Amino acid sequence: MRAKYYRYLLQFKRPSGTSRGVLYEKETFILEVFDNDKKGIGECAVFRGLSYDDVPDYEEKLQWLCENIEERPEYLNEKLREYPSIWFGYEQAMLNLKYGDHLYFPGEFTEGKSFITINGLIWMGDVNYMEEQIQDKLSQGFHCIKLKIGVDWNSEHDILKSLRKKFSRDQLELRVDANGGFTPDKAGEVLKQLADLQIHSIEQPVKAGNWKEMAELCLHTPTPIALDEELIGILDTEKKKELLETIRPQYIILKPSLVGGFLGSDEWIALAEDYKIGWWITSALESNMGLNAIAQYTYTKNNEMPQGLGTGALFTNNFESQLALEGEKLFFRKIIS
Repeated sequence: MRAKYYRYLLQFKRPSGTSRGVLYEKETFILEVFDNDKKGIGECAVFRGLSYDDVPDYEEKLQWLCENIEERPEYLNEKLREYPSIWFGYEQAMLNLKYGDHLYFPGEFTEGKSFITINGLIWMGDVNYMEEQIQDKLSQGFHCIKLKIGVDWNSEHDILKSLRKKFSRDQLELRVDANGGFTPDKAGEVLKQLADLQIHSIEQPVKAGNWKEMAELCLHTPTPIALDEELIGILDTEKKKELLETIRPQYIILKPSLVGGFLGSDEWIALAEDYKIGWWITSALESNMGLNAIAQYTYTKNNEMPQGLGTGALFTNNFESQLALEGEKLFFRKIIS
C-alpha cells in the first residue's frame, strides 16, 4: 500500500463573511491511498485560523502519514491525535479504499432511498444581501434557517424580528451562529432578545475558552446554547467530559474535520448522550469530497434534526458532487461516468 497527497485551493464565488473576517479562498489537502489497482481518496480539510492543527509542520505530518500508511490504524490514530483534519482524511481514504465509487458509509442514503434534512445557511453581509439570501432559501422550501450574527447586532436583530413577524416558530425554525462574537455581558442581553423571538439556539455566543462565563450563560439562558468552536482542540476523553460537566450546554455541534473525524465525532456523541445534551453535525467549508463523506456519516447517526451540511455551491472550482439538494432535502446521486 502507498499514499500521496496534494494541496488544493478552493475559490469562493463571493467573499464569505464571518465574525472572524471575510474569506476569499479555502486551502485543503487531498490524500490518495493505493492498494494494487484499488484507490481510496479523502480530504484533510484543515481550516486555517480555526483548526487545532493549523501548525507549521502540517505538510510534514501529511508526508509522514504517506510514508507510514501501512501502519496499524490504532498507531496512526495515536500519532495523529493532534492533527484531527489529517486523521479525518485518513479515515475517508481508507473507507473509500474499502468501498470504492465515492462511498464511505454505504446504505440507504447512498442507494438514493433516503435523504438528510438540512438547514439553510445565511452568510453575513449588509442587510440587503442577508435578506436576499433569506428569500432565496425560503423560496426553495427551507423550514430551518441559520444566520451568522455578531458583526452588526442591531441590523441582525432587525432582520430576525422581521422574519419572525412573517413566520411563526412552527413555520420557520431560526438558528443563529455568533462564532464567539459577543462579550459575556452583551451575550446575556442578546440571549433575552433571541428568546423573545423564539430562536431555536445560538452557537458559541462568546469566544471559546471562557468555560466559567459560558457555564453561567448556559445555566440561566432563556435561549438554548450550542457549543461549536469550544470543542476544537479538546482531544482527551477526560477533558471532553470535564468540558461538558462544567459548561452543561443545551447542544454541541460536531464538525468532523475539526474534532477528530468520525472517531472523534462518535466519542463526542456518546458523551453528549450520556449527559442528555443534544447535538447535530455540520460541515466546515470542506470541498464536495469531504462533504460527501460527512453526509454519508451523518445519515448513519439517525438524527432527525436539520443538519448543517452545505452543498459545496460556495466555490467556483469544487470537485464533482455526488450530492443533490431538493429544497431542504440532501440526496446522494451516483454519477454515471
